[in-house]
Amino acid sequence: MDLSNSCRVADEQLSYSLHQSSSDRIHGNDETYLSSDRIHGNDETYLVNKNPGWSKPSLAYIGAHDVFRPEVWRAALTEFVATTLLMFSLTITIIACLDSHETDPKLLVPFAVFIIAFLFLMVTVPLSGGHMSPVFTFIAALKGVITPTRALMYVISQCIGSIIGFLIIKTVMDKRLASIYSLGGCAISDLKHQEALLIEFCCTFVVLFVGVTIGFDKKISTHLGLPMVCLVISGAMALAVFVSIVVSGQAGYAGVGLNPARCLGPAILRGGPLWNGHWVFWVGPFLACIIYYVVSLNLPREVLV
Repeated sequence: MDLSNSCRVADEQLSYSLHQSSSDRIHGNDETYLSSDRIHGNDETYLVNKNPGWSKPSLAYIGAHDVFRPEVWRAALTEFVATTLLMFSLTITIIACLDSHETDPKLLVPFAVFIIAFLFLMVTVPLSGGHMSPVFTFIAALKGVITPTRALMYVISQCIGSIIGFLIIKTVMDKRLASIYSLGGCAISDLKHQEALLIEFCCTFVVLFVGVTIGFDKKISTHLGLPMVCLVISGAMALAVFVSIVVSGQAGYAGVGLNPARCLGPAILRGGPLWNGHWVFWVGPFLACIIYYVVSLNLPREVLV
């Protein structure tokens, strides 16, 4: 009888111990927990050691541990360097196109965007994901490809890179060209704010629907290969620029911004009319990201044909 009671007590203690252990894990009190960080379809799972503050679910959700990961800082540095060089090369090329003696020089801009974007994507996608724009970073964070902390680090790097890139342009560019083309900044010209906002939204959505749908799909992107994925994304960007130039019909409108960081640099360094409607180049693309994210949740998961 005593042996039976002892066994029953031992079973109850073991059951309580297992229940408590399970409860601790559910409530984040375990020694370690797993966090999945998907970088363009490549699942990277790592352990985050428990220490004061890190066991809070909110910090784990935003990926605060990324601040202490050297690889994330290297990726952010890549975004900074790539954005700086992209702003410099793309802006100089676009101004050269606009200042050419062609009949309609604006039509050269989409070709310049396509070639330069393709080259930069080919180099940077394997290194940092090839964002170089807060738009791609924001949609990547929404879709869970990167953590919010990494997204913030990327956006800061991109904005600083834009400022540095345009500072170089301001230093070396002919003053006449810098004045005529407002340092290559984003200006809505004679467009109404709501018209410019609609153009930004629609053109950004086109890029997201065509480029991101393929780029963030592991199966499709693996099947197509890196060059083809970069080709599609670059083509979508060139198409968006072409459509925005043609549809507006405004002489002083150089096309859709697509990249808020690209619009920020000239606005800070040159100011003036570039601040007029500057919010459009942020609100339009970010609104497009949110709508695209909702739409992407309802896209077919399997090929139907």
